Amino acid sequence: MPVEPRAWELVLRHIERELLDGGLQPGDHLPPERALAADLGVGRSSVREAVRVLEGFGLIRTQTGSGPSAGAIIVATPQGGMSALMRLQVAAQGFPVADIVKTRLLLETQIASGLAESSPAPSLAAATTLLAAMDADGLTPAEFLALDAQFHVALAEASGNQVVTAMMAGLRDAVESYALAGLSAIADPQRMLDRLRAEHHGIVEAIDGRDAAAAGIRIHAHIAGYYAETHSHATHEETPTW
Repeated sequence: MPVEPRAWELVLRHIERELLDGGLQPGDHLPPERALAADLGVGRSSVREAVRVLEGFGLIRTQTGSGPSAGAIIVATPQGGMSALMRLQVAAQGFPVADIVKTRLLLETQIASGLAESSPAPSLAAATTLLAAMDADGLTPAEFLALDAQFHVALAEASGNQVVTAMMAGLRDAVESYALAGLSAIADPQRMLDRLRAEHHGIVEAIDGRDAAAAGIRIHAHIAGYYAETHSHATHEETPTW
Protein backbone atom coordinates (compact mmCIF):
# COMPACT_ATOMS: atom_id res chain seq x y z
CA MET A 1 0.00 0.00 0.00
CA PRO A 2 1.47 3.43 -0.91
CA VAL A 3 2.05 5.89 1.90
CA GLU A 4 -0.51 8.68 2.05
CA PRO A 5 1.11 12.05 1.27
CA ARG A 6 1.68 14.39 4.17
CA ALA A 7 -0.77 17.25 4.50
CA TRP A 8 1.69 19.93 3.39
CA GLU A 9 2.50 17.85 0.28
CA LEU A 10 -1.18 17.93 -0.70
CA VAL A 11 -1.08 21.72 -0.49
CA LEU A 12 2.17 21.85 -2.44
CA ARG A 13 0.79 19.69 -5.25
CA HIS A 14 -2.37 21.78 -5.44
CA ILE A 15 -0.39 25.00 -5.82
CA GLU A 16 2.06 23.36 -8.25
CA ARG A 17 -0.81 22.27 -10.49
CA GLU A 18 -2.23 25.78 -10.47
CA LEU A 19 1.18 27.19 -11.43
CA LEU A 20 1.87 24.63 -14.14
CA ASP A 21 -1.62 24.86 -15.62
CA GLY A 22 -1.64 28.67 -15.64
CA GLY A 23 -4.32 29.07 -12.99
CA LEU A 24 -1.87 31.21 -11.04
CA GLN A 25 0.27 33.84 -12.77
CA PRO A 26 2.97 36.27 -11.63
CA GLY A 27 1.34 39.07 -9.67
CA ASP A 28 -1.48 36.87 -8.37
CA HIS A 29 -1.89 36.37 -4.67
CA LEU A 30 -2.39 32.95 -3.22
CA PRO A 31 -5.73 32.51 -1.50
CA PRO A 32 -5.55 33.38 2.20
CA GLU A 33 -3.98 30.75 4.41
CA ARG A 34 -7.25 30.14 6.21
CA ALA A 35 -9.16 29.65 2.95
CA LEU A 36 -6.59 27.25 1.47
CA ALA A 37 -6.57 25.20 4.66
CA ALA A 38 -10.37 24.96 4.65
CA ASP A 39 -10.63 24.16 0.94
CA LEU A 40 -8.03 21.38 1.11
CA GLY A 41 -9.02 20.04 4.51
CA VAL A 42 -5.60 20.56 6.14
CA GLY A 43 -4.19 22.59 8.99
CA ARG A 44 -2.86 26.09 8.49
CA SER A 45 0.62 24.90 9.47
CA SER A 46 0.57 22.61 6.42
CA VAL A 47 -0.25 25.56 4.17
CA ARG A 48 2.64 27.51 5.67
CA GLU A 49 5.07 24.63 5.05
CA ALA A 50 4.03 24.32 1.39
CA VAL A 51 4.41 28.07 0.90
CA ARG A 52 7.86 27.91 2.50
CA VAL A 53 8.94 25.24 -0.01
CA LEU A 54 7.67 27.27 -2.96
CA GLU A 55 9.37 30.37 -1.61
CA GLY A 56 12.59 28.35 -1.56
CA PHE A 57 12.06 27.61 -5.27
CA GLY A 58 11.82 31.38 -5.84
CA LEU A 59 8.26 31.15 -7.10
CA ILE A 60 6.52 32.94 -4.24
CA ARG A 61 7.37 35.97 -2.10
CA THR A 62 5.70 36.45 1.24
CA GLN A 63 5.23 39.65 3.19
CA THR A 64 3.62 40.14 6.54
CA GLY A 65 1.28 42.95 7.46
CA SER A 66 -1.84 44.17 5.73
CA GLY A 67 -2.69 45.82 2.44
CA PRO A 68 -2.33 44.79 -1.20
CA SER A 69 1.31 43.70 -0.87
CA ALA A 70 0.79 41.45 2.15
CA GLY A 71 0.49 37.69 2.01
CA ALA A 72 1.96 35.32 -0.58
CA ILE A 73 2.33 36.62 -4.12
CA ILE A 74 3.43 34.73 -7.23
CA VAL A 75 6.67 36.21 -8.54
CA ALA A 76 7.58 33.54 -11.12
CA THR A 77 6.17 30.46 -12.81
CA PRO A 78 8.10 27.22 -13.33
CA GLN A 79 10.21 27.33 -16.45
CA GLY A 80 12.66 24.98 -18.14
CA GLY A 81 14.43 22.65 -15.77
CA MET A 82 12.38 23.73 -12.78
CA SER A 83 9.16 22.95 -14.59
CA ALA A 84 10.45 19.50 -15.49
CA LEU A 85 11.57 18.93 -11.90
CA MET A 86 8.19 19.90 -10.48
CA ARG A 87 6.34 17.70 -12.97
CA LEU A 88 8.63 14.81 -12.07
CA GLN A 89 7.96 15.34 -8.37
CA VAL A 90 4.23 15.10 -8.99
CA ALA A 91 4.37 12.26 -11.52
CA ALA A 92 6.82 10.14 -9.52
CA GLN A 93 4.14 9.43 -6.95
CA GLY A 94 2.28 7.38 -9.57
CA PHE A 95 5.25 5.50 -11.08
CA PRO A 96 5.53 1.75 -10.39
CA VAL A 97 7.97 1.22 -7.54
CA ALA A 98 9.94 -1.33 -9.57
CA ASP A 99 10.54 1.29 -12.28
CA ILE A 100 11.75 3.83 -9.72
CA VAL A 101 14.14 1.25 -8.26
CA LYS A 102 15.49 0.31 -11.70
CA THR A 103 16.08 3.98 -12.45
CA ARG A 104 17.87 4.43 -9.14
CA LEU A 105 20.10 1.44 -9.84
CA LEU A 106 21.14 2.87 -13.20
CA LEU A 107 21.70 6.40 -11.93
CA GLU A 108 23.13 5.83 -8.50
CA THR A 109 25.54 3.04 -9.39
CA GLN A 110 27.11 5.42 -11.89
CA ILE A 111 26.98 8.33 -9.43
CA ALA A 112 28.83 6.41 -6.72
CA SER A 113 31.49 4.94 -9.00
CA GLY A 114 31.90 8.28 -10.76
CA LEU A 115 32.43 10.10 -7.47
CA ALA A 116 35.17 7.62 -6.54
CA GLU A 117 36.90 8.17 -9.90
CA SER A 118 36.51 11.95 -10.15
CA SER A 119 39.47 14.26 -9.96
CA PRO A 120 39.77 16.33 -7.89
CA ALA A 121 38.03 14.35 -5.15
CA PRO A 122 34.44 15.54 -4.69
CA SER A 123 33.18 17.23 -1.56
CA LEU A 124 31.00 14.86 0.42
CA ALA A 125 30.33 17.35 3.20
CA ALA A 126 26.55 17.34 2.76
CA ALA A 127 26.38 13.54 2.59
CA THR A 128 28.61 13.24 5.67
CA THR A 129 26.39 15.65 7.60
CA LEU A 130 23.39 13.49 6.75
CA LEU A 131 25.26 10.36 7.86
CA ALA A 132 25.83 11.98 11.25
CA ALA A 133 22.16 12.94 11.47
CA MET A 134 21.11 9.35 10.69
CA ASP A 135 23.46 8.06 13.40
CA ALA A 136 21.64 10.08 16.08
CA ASP A 137 19.75 8.20 18.76
CA GLY A 138 15.98 8.38 19.00
CA LEU A 139 15.11 8.84 15.32
CA THR A 140 11.78 7.41 14.26
CA PRO A 141 11.80 5.22 11.12
CA ALA A 142 10.03 8.01 9.22
CA GLU A 143 12.65 10.57 10.28
CA PHE A 144 15.48 8.20 9.37
CA LEU A 145 14.06 7.42 5.93
CA ALA A 146 13.55 11.11 5.16
CA LEU A 147 17.25 11.69 5.89
CA ASP A 148 18.10 8.55 3.91
CA ALA A 149 16.33 9.84 0.79
CA GLN A 150 18.10 13.19 1.11
CA PHE A 151 21.46 11.41 1.52
CA HIS A 152 21.06 9.88 -1.93
CA VAL A 153 20.20 13.30 -3.38
CA ALA A 154 23.34 14.70 -1.69
CA LEU A 155 25.50 12.13 -3.48
CA ALA A 156 23.96 13.23 -6.78
CA GLU A 157 24.64 16.87 -5.91
CA ALA A 158 28.28 15.99 -5.17
CA SER A 159 28.63 14.73 -8.74
CA GLY A 160 28.09 18.25 -10.06
CA ASN A 161 25.80 16.93 -12.81
CA GLN A 162 22.76 19.19 -12.75
CA VAL A 163 20.56 16.86 -14.81
CA VAL A 164 21.25 13.85 -12.58
CA THR A 165 20.77 15.99 -9.49
CA ALA A 166 17.40 17.24 -10.74
CA MET A 167 16.27 13.71 -11.51
CA MET A 168 17.24 12.44 -8.06
CA ALA A 169 15.61 15.45 -6.39
CA GLY A 170 12.45 14.84 -8.38
CA LEU A 171 12.35 11.21 -7.25
CA ARG A 172 13.16 11.94 -3.60
CA ASP A 173 9.61 11.99 -2.26
CA ALA A 174 8.66 8.82 -4.16
CA VAL A 175 11.76 7.05 -2.83
CA GLU A 176 10.94 8.09 0.73
CA SER A 177 7.33 6.94 0.29
CA TYR A 178 8.11 3.44 -0.98
CA ALA A 179 10.85 3.02 1.63
CA LEU A 180 8.46 3.93 4.42
CA ALA A 181 5.70 1.72 3.01
CA GLY A 182 8.10 -1.20 2.91
CA LEU A 183 8.76 -1.08 6.64
CA SER A 184 5.50 -2.91 7.29
CA ALA A 185 7.10 -6.02 5.78
CA ILE A 186 10.07 -5.88 8.16
CA ALA A 187 9.90 -7.92 11.37
CA ASP A 188 12.60 -5.83 13.10
CA PRO A 189 12.63 -2.28 11.68
CA GLN A 190 15.38 -1.12 14.04
CA ARG A 191 17.73 -3.83 12.84
CA MET A 192 16.96 -2.82 9.27
CA LEU A 193 17.78 0.82 10.01
CA ASP A 194 21.06 -0.25 11.63
CA ARG A 195 21.90 -2.20 8.49
CA LEU A 196 21.09 0.78 6.27
CA ARG A 197 23.32 2.99 8.41
CA ALA A 198 26.23 0.58 7.98
CA GLU A 199 25.63 0.40 4.23
CA HIS A 200 25.60 4.20 3.92
CA HIS A 201 28.94 4.42 5.71
CA GLY A 202 30.34 1.68 3.48
CA ILE A 203 29.34 3.57 0.35
CA VAL A 204 30.99 6.78 1.51
CA GLU A 205 34.11 4.90 2.65
CA ALA A 206 34.46 3.35 -0.83
CA ILE A 207 34.10 6.76 -2.47
CA ASP A 208 36.61 8.31 -0.08
CA GLY A 209 38.93 5.36 -0.72
CA ARG A 210 38.73 6.01 -4.48
CA ASP A 211 37.44 2.46 -5.04
CA ALA A 212 34.97 2.91 -7.88
CA ALA A 213 34.10 -0.76 -8.21
CA ALA A 214 33.29 -1.13 -4.51
CA ALA A 215 31.30 2.12 -4.45
CA GLY A 216 29.13 0.99 -7.36
CA ILE A 217 28.63 -2.53 -5.98
CA ARG A 218 27.75 -1.29 -2.50
CA ILE A 219 25.16 1.26 -3.57
CA HIS A 220 23.60 -1.23 -6.00
CA ALA A 221 23.33 -3.85 -3.25
CA HIS A 222 21.99 -1.22 -0.83
CA ILE A 223 19.13 -0.14 -3.14
CA ALA A 224 18.27 -3.58 -4.55
CA GLY A 225 18.54 -5.30 -1.18
CA TYR A 226 16.05 -3.03 0.57
CA TYR A 227 13.58 -3.35 -2.28
CA ALA A 228 13.88 -7.15 -2.39
CA GLU A 229 13.35 -7.47 1.35
CA THR A 230 10.46 -5.04 1.66
CA HIS A 231 8.57 -5.73 -1.57
CA SER A 232 9.03 -9.49 -1.99
CA HIS A 233 5.29 -9.90 -1.38
CA ALA A 234 4.48 -7.79 -4.47
CA THR A 235 4.45 -10.68 -6.92
CA HIS A 236 3.23 -8.49 -9.75
CA GLU A 237 6.46 -6.52 -9.66
CA GLU A 238 9.77 -7.84 -10.93
CA THR A 239 12.68 -7.54 -8.52
CA PRO A 240 15.17 -5.23 -10.26
CA THR A 241 18.63 -6.67 -10.75
CA TRP A 242 20.24 -3.93 -12.85
